Amino acid sequence: MAQVLEFKLPDLGEGLTEAEIVRWLVEVGDVVAVDQPVVEVETAKAMVEVPCPYGGVVTARFGDAGTELPVGAPLLTVAVGETAGGCPAGDGSGAGTADADGASGREPATEGSGNVLVGYGTSQAPARRRRVRPAAPAVNGRSRAPEPVRETRPAGTPQAAPDARTGRTAPADGPVPVISPLVRRLARENGLDLRKLTGSGPDGLILRADVEHALRAADTQDRTGTTAATAPAATTTATTPATPAATGGPARSTAGAASVTRVPLKGIRGAVADKLSRSRTEIPDATCWVDADATELMRTRAAMNAAGGPKISVLALLARICTAALARFPELNASVDTEAREIVRYADVHLGFAAQTERGLVVPVVRDAHTRDAESLTAEFSRLTEAARAGTLTPAELTGGTFTLNNYGVFGVDGSTPIINHPEAAMLGVGRIVPKPWVHEGELAVRQVVQLSLTFDHRVCDGGTAGGFLRYVADCVEQPAVLLRTL
Repeated sequence: MAQVLEFKLPDLGEGLTEAEIVRWLVEVGDVVAVDQPVVEVETAKAMVEVPCPYGGVVTARFGDAGTELPVGAPLLTVAVGETAGGCPAGDGSGAGTADADGASGREPATEGSGNVLVGYGTSQAPARRRRVRPAAPAVNGRSRAPEPVRETRPAGTPQAAPDARTGRTAPADGPVPVISPLVRRLARENGLDLRKLTGSGPDGLILRADVEHALRAADTQDRTGTTAATAPAATTTATTPATPAATGGPARSTAGAASVTRVPLKGIRGAVADKLSRSRTEIPDATCWVDADATELMRTRAAMNAAGGPKISVLALLARICTAALARFPELNASVDTEAREIVRYADVHLGFAAQTERGLVVPVVRDAHTRDAESLTAEFSRLTEAARAGTLTPAELTGGTFTLNNYGVFGVDGSTPIINHPEAAMLGVGRIVPKPWVHEGELAVRQVVQLSLTFDHRVCDGGTAGGFLRYVADCVEQPAVLLRTL
């Protein structure tokens, strides 16, 4: 007898609470194997192919491309024990269904998944026994996806009016159907009562899009005096200017309001906004900067590349200088634990670097950068940059940094005041390296000059430490031999 298992969007780690379906890799009726990728989703950090921990026949998919689902929402159902033709490998009777953990009154016929997803076990983990829900009647020899359980109310219980957008009715009491803490925070920061909303997700689950829609409707109501039910869905449609005869006064132009476009802060843009806002809110940062003569550094790189072998990048040389500087000034390779009121210093340097992609700015992390030479750093920078542009970085490759190097000189700018990548304690910014007039050995000359800026958390150190770090970096840029003397 086939068993229909419901696979829910797993916890992808690193605090991610929702993901958007990019494309399905399987169709209804396809046979899938254990750990076979079934859907490609986009989180706030990266594109991820999600493997299914069950093997069998896909009986239903939940959501089309572009649908945003919270963690724990159903992705698809799989009939375990069915043949490729879609008929149960048994007597053809209705199959029972199991919950998202894949456990039921008896063990499934397939082996467990070896690709561990948060919330899904492996074959080595004992299955928890769960209550089995009755199966939906079979249609054309195939079991349908189970119907969601609907809550019944006693007679006389007050109910809210149906939502004009979804047609569902918001609960008057009981727990608010919200999974994502980001949705709760967004509503709380804007003074929005979630009990007055009806979610468009499965079983009335309130999604971020529902909160954003309610906020747009409230904003429209405040500006125009219309109700949420009659407010326009967007502010980009042109309106006809009012005439004096209709208003009893001079006509007002609405061209400015008609040209407004609202872009939701979601996906990677929303994640960047949240992180930078938190950095500015929590970290008392300060910035110091210095101009440095990078002529000798560029000559050193040219000599290294002329010797043959893999080419060495300027970013790799700067990263090597950073790791040496952090060994001398470990106060900056740290973070602040606000709850414990402690400064946490790290022995290992996991170096983040800013990479601009079509999806936005991401910060991949080079693990154990202090143990790598310039050649290894160049190769790792190249690998992570290509993965960032392809959108294939894993959450582990985007988190866990202890210090960040930001080369904004590639955008053709000389200087900046970087915002610290929370929860780190410092970031080194590097401007473009360009020929400039410079006093060298007492004479005016044209040299390759770069501006270096350091933004640091003033809680972990004072200006003397930050200045010492930056001065050491500048000395290594101007005279690379300084780095060799300290290795």
